[in-house]
Amino acid sequence: MRTELFDFHLPPENIALRPASPRDSARMLVVQGDGVLRDRLISDLPDWLEPGDQLVVNDTKVIAAQLSGRRIGRETEPKIEATLIKRLDGSRWQALVRPAKKLAPGDTIRFGNEGRVCLLGHLDASVEAKGAEGEVTLSFSFHGPMLDQAIADLGRPPLPPYIAGKRAADERDADDYQTMFAAKEGAVAAPTAGLHFTPTLEERLRARGVGLQRVTLHVGAGTFLPVKVEDTEGHKMHAEWGSVSEATAAALNEARARGGRIVAVGTTSLRLLESAARGDGTIAAFEGETSIFITPGYRFRAVDILLTNFHLPRSTLFVLVSAFSGLDEMKAAYAHAIASGYRFYSYGDACLLFRRGEEDVRSP
Repeated sequence: MRTELFDFHLPPENIALRPASPRDSARMLVVQGDGVLRDRLISDLPDWLEPGDQLVVNDTKVIAAQLSGRRIGRETEPKIEATLIKRLDGSRWQALVRPAKKLAPGDTIRFGNEGRVCLLGHLDASVEAKGAEGEVTLSFSFHGPMLDQAIADLGRPPLPPYIAGKRAADERDADDYQTMFAAKEGAVAAPTAGLHFTPTLEERLRARGVGLQRVTLHVGAGTFLPVKVEDTEGHKMHAEWGSVSEATAAALNEARARGGRIVAVGTTSLRLLESAARGDGTIAAFEGETSIFITPGYRFRAVDILLTNFHLPRSTLFVLVSAFSGLDEMKAAYAHAIASGYRFYSYGDACLLFRRGEEDVRSP
């Protein structure tokens, strides 16, 4: 499909720079299966679900993947900004760097601020290779847990560019940019639909009889990238590592067999579940990389309802929600959200999407 079909204008004032407080006080636009829109709050989520439904959350944890340093060993020492995007082994990471033109294979980057001690005093990495779009392979001087600690000491939260371009990351972001489910380190971007959850909301969902299952998808920086090609068929997704345990797959299959619905909390959970789904809609255990790109016409097998934030124009995520609820329906929903002052993107509000054409059990 033509990428321009997924474009829209978003006024800058609709971009959220801080999350709602408390988290479950954020707004939630319900998009019913017949396209009807209802303005609600995240705290209303239990009213839209039924006993036996299963929420699936992503328990990935964001690492301090943004590193600042300088190239050393040559006549000039330009500043270098690096965002780690994919671990290759115990000492090597793939990263996006700026300015990439200042680096060549064999160069050394020294990360850390002068005077700030990190283990042995600094963290060095050599450039092993460069890609076509600013990505490089970095080989660090530390390995395994020692490298993890050095990155945690020297790095900072990798805020999305639409936030980082307007303000610097601070101590609040270290907590704000993690979900309450964060447990397994490896993401360089938060699964932002999960940011809306609080212990109180979880208690109310369990009291309603709604189950909560965990999966892991380590979100990569590719989630921020727009579709640059004229046709969506030409877009290549970045691969991300994920896992669905045997126990989680069994619990979801059992619940669905009893009539329960699977509710993906975020597009990351949805993409992982659809990657793990068999042709008959049952879910298998899964461990490995997925680069699934869901576009209109895709037949959803695993997910019945999607809770997700509002996404960027021309992004793979807006393409995904258009496949789930219909392109015309999502354009109408986004136009309503913009006109009504909903807050967009990672720290913004959410929408609860029912699959296009399917009848909702409840319409409170």
